[in-house]
Amino acid sequence: MSSPHDVRPSYAAVLRIPHARRTFAAALTGRLSYGIAPLSVMLAVTRSCGSYAVAGVVMALFSATSVFLSPARAALIDRFGPRRALVPMVAAHAGLLAALLWRPGAASPLVLAVGAALAGACTPPLGPTMRAVWGRLAPDRALMRRAYSLDAVAEELLFVSGPLLVGVLVAFAPPAAGIVVGAALMVAGTAGFVSSPAVRAVPAGERQPGPDAAGRRVLRGLGRPVIAAAGVGLALGVVDLLVVAFAEGQGHGAGSAAWVLAALSAGSAVGGLLNGAVEWRASAGTRLSVQAAGLGLALGGAGLAQGLGTLAVAVAVAGVFVSPLITTAYLIADEAAAPEARVQAGAWVNTAVNAGITGGAAVAGVLVGWLPAGVCFAATGAVMLMTAVAVARRGDAKRGTGHPVPLV
Repeated sequence: MSSPHDVRPSYAAVLRIPHARRTFAAALTGRLSYGIAPLSVMLAVTRSCGSYAVAGVVMALFSATSVFLSPARAALIDRFGPRRALVPMVAAHAGLLAALLWRPGAASPLVLAVGAALAGACTPPLGPTMRAVWGRLAPDRALMRRAYSLDAVAEELLFVSGPLLVGVLVAFAPPAAGIVVGAALMVAGTAGFVSSPAVRAVPAGERQPGPDAAGRRVLRGLGRPVIAAAGVGLALGVVDLLVVAFAEGQGHGAGSAAWVLAALSAGSAVGGLLNGAVEWRASAGTRLSVQAAGLGLALGGAGLAQGLGTLAVAVAVAGVFVSPLITTAYLIADEAAAPEARVQAGAWVNTAVNAGITGGAAVAGVLVGWLPAGVCFAATGAVMLMTAVAVARRGDAKRGTGHPVPLV
């Protein structure tokens, strides 16, 4: 049997790696729940309680604990191994989601909020775990870059298709059905994932000496990828709201804004696939800075758009840099991480992206009330340019210390 080193790196070669298709398909099945369960929870609480305020708080707590506790859950996976850590996580997550279905209209808002927060806290981090498994399946860096690009594009498509599936479900069933489907997908996907030979072969990590030694090893070298990931998350959070504000300012409805945001996702998918297909000569650190600068310039160009058509083109160009930037951040984080902390390293990047999106949405909500959408786009582009400079300088500083910047 040929090894990953004996084949020309390509997407087909990634999927021909032994156990790769089975493991990846199972992980994607579980990760589809990320786009279904949260929205279904919000809709179910809204319908049962009749309060958007309560539903908003429940949704926020579910998302917050899911996102910000991801590194802690990843640490458990690194410490105990995927099989021993993911199984109790998914059992608790599915059980708590099921508990939210039990007469939600009769439960107090406090009970719903606590239940949602606990359900989010137990969300299995299948994305970071799958990327760590890719690192074991594809030790060749060129092949691994393609695996990460494929993973990033597939994940983005899941987050687009998840809410669409919820829309189909609620057309003929109560929102609670979406919670059931989301929980079932997570259970089935995680079960298939942990039963894969590739995952069974992942050993548990070694306990580090001292209470903080492991944490310091995980965080060392993650400055650039975390900064870049937070920057692109901030940009995405701002753009989502700015597109809606721009469409309304042009006299168009929310449906028109959806098409523009679809162009952003399409551009990101194309960029992700191209990023994995091209044989890059530049180092990952250089690419990270260039990709951040490209995103900043594209967003600055979006500020010059005079209509939805030109805005759609501008954000599609911006999207071309999104998936490659996130993929490169994951690659650098994986390279910098200690072998026993690869899941945590990926989780920190993932958390930075989601925290940036949350912060970006909040900032955009303030900006659109004071400034024209075009100025807000330009300001967001300027932030990304500053991010490009920041990660470039950190890369230079690292080279100055004698530690090589990873080549991919």
